Amino acid sequence: MSATAVLFHFAFDPASRAARLALGEAKIEFEETAVRPWEPDCPLGEMNPSGMPPVLQVTERGKSLTLCETAAIFGWIEDRAKGDLLLASDPAERAEARRLVGWFERRFMDEVNAVLLHERMEKPLLRLGSPDARLLREGREALRAHLGELEPLASAREWLAGRRLSQADLVAAAHLSVLDYFGEVSWANWPSLKLWYSKVKSRPCFRPLLADRFAGSPPSAWYDDLDF
Repeated sequence: MSATAVLFHFAFDPASRAARLALGEAKIEFEETAVRPWEPDCPLGEMNPSGMPPVLQVTERGKSLTLCETAAIFGWIEDRAKGDLLLASDPAERAEARRLVGWFERRFMDEVNAVLLHERMEKPLLRLGSPDARLLREGREALRAHLGELEPLASAREWLAGRRLSQADLVAAAHLSVLDYFGEVSWANWPSLKLWYSKVKSRPCFRPLLADRFAGSPPSAWYDDLDF
């Protein structure tokens, strides 16, 4: 079943990255349109009531569909696959994948990204001044706490939610990859997570993310190194 798909996204938005990874993993061809959601003329305001990326516009069998944000995009991919492409058939593993996705979209976003990415990424974009050292320390402490919860999962399982790659791995990798770009993840302290991330990072769907560059800030030395 062929479809014409256009993804409106911001390259360093974790949700946008998760959508790109999922579409790539599903081998769905799509065009990319970069957007800057903080600018008043951003086209997302007419597509998504929240004004946030990612938004996927699909034309399939002559019908147009606008999918707003990752839950809708993931759902469409699963429905289209008519199977268990990014969610295992095992109910327990599916539930664990959804739990981890929710964790990253709520707790991780609120406790880590809202601090670290605001200081490292949003401030330069919005010209809000230099990063606040105190907030950076708080964000890094929160990141260490979250990585400390993820390390045992990566150690005990083949993938984060269980025996197979799932939405949880793509969402987690999307969030951590942005932080990794800015050198915020000390992988040597988390050997099982590093091994897990290297597996995700080596998948073909991840290659376009490794080419992303943030203006004025080069990536960490190991960002695009598959053998980091």
